[in-house]
Amino acid sequence: MGNDRDYGDNISTRLTYFLVGAGIGAVLALLFAPKSGEELRNDIADATRKGIDRSREAAQQLGAKAGEFYDTTRSKANELYDATREKAGQYYEATKDRAGELYDTATAKAGEAVAGARDAAARQAGSIQAAVEAGKKAYVDEKRKTELSGRTEAAPTYKPEKTM
Repeated sequence: MGNDRDYGDNISTRLTYFLVGAGIGAVLALLFAPKSGEELRNDIADATRKGIDRSREAAQQLGAKAGEFYDTTRSKANELYDATREKAGQYYEATKDRAGELYDTATAKAGEAVAGARDAAARQAGSIQAAVEAGKKAYVDEKRKTELSGRTEAAPTYKPEKTM
């Protein structure tokens, strides 16, 4: 298995040496070609211009592709933003509606609790009022007995508690 890797490295190394040698050979062929210096300079200038033109074309194509990718990405981002915003609006409305329902339910329950407390307080107030009235009546009756009889026997038999 280690030999396979070494073999792949060996091929890439050989290919690299071959390409470097071919490049050097092409340059030497141009330099030693049976052309005059002016023709050789013109050929080198033409090759350089062609290389620059190809680079410009490649840069323009790359710029156009980048523009297309930018436009595509931007439109996709806008679509996702709009979809997300719409979904968030739906969730907001659903939450708002549910909160309104819960508020109404809580208000109704609180009203019921207040009404129940009022009823209980009214019943208790009625019982307390009846007890107070019964106490007043008993006092008045006892006082009347004492005043009518004028006797001390008819005086109340309870002893007042001593306060400290």
